[in-house]
Amino acid sequence: MVRQGALDGVEAFLSVARHRSFRRAAAELGVTPSAISQAVRAFEARLGAALFIRTTRSVGLTEAGARFLARAQPAFEELVAAGQGARELGQRPSGLLRLTVPPAVVPIVLEPLIASFCQAYPEVEVEIATSEKLVDLAAEGFDAGVRLGQFIAADMVAVPLTRPFRLIIVASPDYLTRKHRPERPDDLRQHACLRLRRSNGALALWSLSDRGRASEIAVSGPFIAHDFPTMLGAAIKGVGLAQLPEPIAAEALQAGKLVHVLEQFAPMAPGVFLYYPGRRQVLPKLRAFIDHVKSRAGAVTDKTGAHGPRKKG
Repeated sequence: MVRQGALDGVEAFLSVARHRSFRRAAAELGVTPSAISQAVRAFEARLGAALFIRTTRSVGLTEAGARFLARAQPAFEELVAAGQGARELGQRPSGLLRLTVPPAVVPIVLEPLIASFCQAYPEVEVEIATSEKLVDLAAEGFDAGVRLGQFIAADMVAVPLTRPFRLIIVASPDYLTRKHRPERPDDLRQHACLRLRRSNGALALWSLSDRGRASEIAVSGPFIAHDFPTMLGAAIKGVGLAQLPEPIAAEALQAGKLVHVLEQFAPMAPGVFLYYPGRRQVLPKLRAFIDHVKSRAGAVTDKTGAHGPRKKG
């Protein structure tokens, strides 16, 4: 265990040992010779050993001083280097930027942003950890995360990556040849509905909007997924109906692999957001990424901000 103040006087000692002079050490450190002498004497007192042999003409090391110098010099240089490394991370975009991201967001939102960011900031390494789990950013060592707006805690700072979008119910044409097309939410009771298990273990309810009135209903079906891409694949294969964020289903809809059902009951979701703990804790690497996101993600309407999570400074 390191005692409080254990490092006080080390720099003074090393400077005197290097110059073999209290006066030159004082000049190097920008203090008075008296201050250097006092610092060294206090350090010797804490150690319980004399480190220097002082005469009117010279300064030499005792055996204890020589032994301490041999081990302290490289350790002190490591501390200086560590401080310089931390200082560089605080002055310019560099180092490792760790993001936690749901798998479905990577190809739709992040891939173009990451590619252009890596080209613009070659000294920053970007690590993407895909997970549906809502992780504790600080506890698990992430700089920021990406999530749907409704799942971001109110004490996070949130930057929109997309505009708000609909949560749509889709089915494959093959499925609809076997089952009648639902016309009302109550019809879902007669259908195989694909379900999503949240990271907390709960099965997600389906969200609906009827003339502006929001509601949530429990559905049933033969298949449970833990992420949207898996649910999308099952819906394309005709396993059942699925409720998905519209951007995730867009390509399959355009290709005719899926079709909308109950479209008039689709609610709006706030969109996808980049979120992080607070502005005061932002290192240049994250600030550069935030600015890059803002410049590349396209214009975001005022409505996006209104529907998103609260932003704290």
